[in-house]
Amino acid sequence: MDAVAVSVSAGIARGSRATWAEALRMAAVFGLFQAAMPAIGFGAGALFHDAIEAYDHWVAFVLLALVGGHMIWEARGGDGEKLEGDPFGTRRLLLLGFATSVDALAVGLTLSLIELPVALSIAVIGLVTFALCLPAVHMGARLGTRLASRAELVGGLVLIAIGANILYEHLK
Repeated sequence: MDAVAVSVSAGIARGSRATWAEALRMAAVFGLFQAAMPAIGFGAGALFHDAIEAYDHWVAFVLLALVGGHMIWEARGGDGEKLEGDPFGTRRLLLLGFATSVDALAVGLTLSLIELPVALSIAVIGLVTFALCLPAVHMGARLGTRLASRAELVGGLVLIAIGANILYEHLK
């Protein structure tokens, strides 16, 4: 959802001049980063799985709650950062792709702790990010800033709910 929020913000910054080619580039970069980071996190988590197996459900819960809580904090105003400069420039896209996907490392670690098909999960994360970011650029130009904060709020709540469910399933 943070990648969607940045896409909406980029659309707001560009206004009606945003092109589908720019939206496609942004969606592709965000989708690739959002898929790559959980893969890296999964690899790291697989290395430490045996060491944390007894309390992996707590680790998953805490990581997802922290990521979700950060998204909610950002949705409620965060630190007030504004998107400045050309958000569609190559260097800016790569920086934004990395910045919006760092928390996906924690998601990848969580994937190593629960039994889900990893390749499918990573592919879905990347494809869903791409599919949501592509139109988000143009929606931002039309809908304004309200959509960006709501997307992050809902995304944060969903991550916390998933973490709580993992904890519940292991403790019941």
